[in-house]
This record gives sequence, structure tokens and C-alpha cells, in this order.
Amino acid sequence: MAEDREDRFIEDKKPSFDISSLKSGGFIKQRQKDLFTVRLKAPGGRLPISKMKKIVEVAEKYSGVDFVHISVRQSVEIPYVHIKDFEALRKDLVAVGQEIASCGPRVRVPTACGGCEWNPNGLTNTQGMALEVDRRYFGTECYHKFKTSFSGCPIDCARTREMDLGFQGIVDPIRDEESCILCGICTYACKEGALSLDEEAKKILYDQTKCIYCGDCIRVCPTESWKARKVGWLVRVGGKHGRHPREANEVFYFLPDEEVFLTIEKTLEWYREKGKRGERVGTTLDRVGIESYQASVFPSKA
Repeated sequence: MAEDREDRFIEDKKPSFDISSLKSGGFIKQRQKDLFTVRLKAPGGRLPISKMKKIVEVAEKYSGVDFVHISVRQSVEIPYVHIKDFEALRKDLVAVGQEIASCGPRVRVPTACGGCEWNPNGLTNTQGMALEVDRRYFGTECYHKFKTSFSGCPIDCARTREMDLGFQGIVDPIRDEESCILCGICTYACKEGALSLDEEAKKILYDQTKCIYCGDCIRVCPTESWKARKVGWLVRVGGKHGRHPREANEVFYFLPDEEVFLTIEKTLEWYREKGKRGERVGTTLDRVGIESYQASVFPSKA
């Protein structure tokens, strides 16, 4: 089917275009002549049904195949689109407010899990954060691609360890001894071995060095003796996957919601000052040192 679509235009005069600028605009050249994959924005993997319906209509109209592709970063991609159809396709999508995602050296669309909105493990509002980060920073020019993600708990489905800047939800548990009935359910629920029951001393022992702040103890406690002392974000910086993966550095624990945007802005400012063209944030960290980043973005923790 894709070959048939290409044949339709083989006699047409080909317009001049710049592949790099098209890719930056979300039109990614395929191996087939004059055919592109069009990447659409879906911050946090969230797409209103009205937009989904329009995407199906547009894909049926302009794509040479009977499928769309869901990228690993939650974008919807319409493949096998001919270059001559770009403007018509864009206008059709604009009718429902569906934007095309950008590529290239700039802030990309953030990814996110379901978070506390519907995920039973979720501790933080990942979806709300992803939508707001996209609204504020999407398309901001950088030295290289700049990826952000939001995971609602330490399971880290949104892979914050692989992002230039990642935020993972965490909760600091505290136990009320008076209401605790020493049932021990929390000790079985804790997969990290941070909790144990001392039956002789009639105490729950808590080893904070093993705790990953998942909140499982809070969720299973039948008397609600375990509560959240504080909830926030574990911040990671400098991650990437690809040919030469790098695991992000953990730089801050329990960042409150209201400081997420300032952290992004300070990180981008530091990156603009210390980075180089074609260099990812993690490479800048390795070259300049994590201490430089900490001093600029989290001076109280440096």
C-alpha cells in the first residue's frame, strides 16, 4: 500500500525542502522516497477522545497504511504521509487543537504514568504536571534534545532514570505507635526489608536506609497507623538511553510541587551556561561535574 502511494506522485515535480527543519517540526523522513512519519503531541500519553477520532480520520485520509504507531515516549505517529500533504494534514488537525510534536535540539513533550489520578500505586499528580510542563516549556531550544518525565511512584514506569530531567513520586512514612496493633501486615508488604516486627519488644522496627518511599506500608495498614509525613518528588538529572546509556543522578528528595517548574528553569539555565552544542545534559554533567549543577539548582544541598 505504501508503494502505491509513492507511485501516485512519482511524476509530480518535487518541492524543495530541508530534512533537518522538517524533522525539527515533527515530520520525520522515512526510508521510502518522499514519505514521512508525522509525530503528534500527547503530553503524558493523554489524548482526548475528540482528538483521537480526528487522528483516525486524518490517518485514513493521508497515510498509505492502515495503522498508526505509538512511540516509546507516548506520541502518536502517522506514518507514510507524502510531503505534498503536510499543509492539508496540519490544517485538519488544527481543527481539533491537535498539535504536531517537535524533534531536534529542544525541550520535548513530557511523558508520564497515570499517577495518583487513577493508578493505585500513584503518589503524585504526574498527569497534571506533564500537561503544565508541556504548556510552559515545550519547544524551548537547547543544545540537544531535552526529555522530561513524571513517574508517580518508585516503580518508575515513566523511566525517570533515563531522562535528562525526571521526577518520581515518593512518600515519607511515619507510624503512630498508639493506634498500631502490631499486626505485622506492613512488614510483609514492605518488599525492601525496611520493616520488621520485634514480637518480644512489641515494636515495629523501621530501617530508613532500606526504604524507597513507596508508601506500601501506608496502603496496607488496617488501622491507618502508617501515615504520610510528606509527599514530593525524587529529582533525577542527566539520564539517557540509546547507544551509550547513562543512568541519571539523584539530586533531590521530596521536592514539593510548587518547586518543580523552578527546578526545570534552573536546570535549563545551567545547561545553557555550561553545555555545548550537540551535548546532552548527562554529558555536560560528566564534563563539568555534578557539584556545579547542585550549586546552581539546589544550593542548599550542595
